[in-house]
Amino acid sequence: MDAENKDSSRLVITADGSHSVWNAQVGQHYHSQFGAVQESWRVFIELGLWEAFRRFDEIRVFEMGFGTGLNALLTWLEAEKWGRLVRYTAVETHPLPMAEARRLNFDEVLKTTHTNALHDAPWHDGPAGADVPLSPYFQLTKHQTRLQDFRSGRASVELPFNLVYYDAFAPEGQPELWTREIFEQLARTMQPGGLLTTYCSKGYVQRNLKAAGFVVEKHAGPARKREVLRAILQ
Repeated sequence: MDAENKDSSRLVITADGSHSVWNAQVGQHYHSQFGAVQESWRVFIELGLWEAFRRFDEIRVFEMGFGTGLNALLTWLEAEKWGRLVRYTAVETHPLPMAEARRLNFDEVLKTTHTNALHDAPWHDGPAGADVPLSPYFQLTKHQTRLQDFRSGRASVELPFNLVYYDAFAPEGQPELWTREIFEQLARTMQPGGLLTTYCSKGYVQRNLKAAGFVVEKHAGPARKREVLRAILQ
């Protein structure tokens, strides 16, 4: 099988018609099979970005797991709709191959032309890296690194993150990314009152967030998901 066909074989159509991607290494999909767009919209836009718009003047997003770029795409669209500047930083250990990224159907589903621009933006291999202005309202910086190795220069200056999209693979596939220590590391890059949203509501994840200094809220989830979390850094 050639590389192009091998890439396309990982794409799956979810219940709302949008793509997800199967990751054989961790044995999980990047998004809910019950709807990739509807999951990202509920967890990261409704519970995260909209609340951040209400709380903060400038939005500084950190995403754990750039993946397909869907969360970034939805954020870009909302930034333009609200007329609000969003500075968006993401980390990813293994970016999607470009041939695979170009087959994602998000532009078709969402009636946009932005997906390729998100994936074409350069990757940086350390904390340094300039924002790429993709629109007057959306600036993107991507870092190809493990979360454990990421150290944001913003944590020690005037620009900590005030919104975290925590979109790692589920604990069964990446247990090391759901520990108290990881959430403490994230807390050090955030401003007090900053928000973290995630689809995972397991009891020990809630306990680890609380131990790291967050107040945890449970909210109704997307399709086939009873509840998800929004955590607020004290």
